[in-house]
Amino acid sequence: MRVVIMGGTSGIGLAIAERLTGDGAEVIVTGRDPEKLAAVKDRVAVAERLDGTAEDDVAAFFERLGAFEHLVLAFSPGAVGGGPLADLAIADVRTAFEGKLFAYLVAVRHARVTGSITLISACSARASLPGTVTFAAVNGAIERIVSPLAAELAPVRVNAVSPGVIDTPWWSFLPEDQRQAQFAEAAAMVPAKRVGRPDDVAGAVRYLIGAGYVTGTILPVDGGFTVA
Repeated sequence: MRVVIMGGTSGIGLAIAERLTGDGAEVIVTGRDPEKLAAVKDRVAVAERLDGTAEDDVAAFFERLGAFEHLVLAFSPGAVGGGPLADLAIADVRTAFEGKLFAYLVAVRHARVTGSITLISACSARASLPGTVTFAAVNGAIERIVSPLAAELAPVRVNAVSPGVIDTPWWSFLPEDQRQAQFAEAAAMVPAKRVGRPDDVAGAVRYLIGAGYVTGTILPVDGGFTVA
């Protein structure tokens, strides 16, 4: 089984890569950071430098690769676009869309997938937290395309995993003390009483890859945030 994980060199993407490699899959990860790629190259089958926003490069990558079974899209431009709408630069909003939603669409368009596509979104798609308008818009759009893609690409299955607060480098824009305070506040809000770990999300992706009768589904991995 061959799996391509775009954005597989850090955080959630890396946890997915390690989980599936441990299961015996041939895992190919892509990323933009040469240092991160070098750090993971011995932990997966292939680690290749690729900018998901460069459509010609993405198309060439998939042309070389040929057909494969499963695609996982786990990259993002980071925390760009956070804050109240009145304070946002629209250029940052565009960057957020181009770095995640549009890049996901480019990958889906060119990948020769035969089994499943799993998109990583975020619970901000269904939340009402001030300062998250950009995140809600981007991840809401990602979650909304799941069902039409599942119908359009059938019999290839299309699903999404929607994480809550996960302890990953995505939060590195905050100083350590603020990050820990944010995690403590988030943990207190959810029934699970903790923030998530990348491996929590990896387990959900692993399930969806193997769940041959599941498609068009958004699977929350948020400690109960959506029911809290």
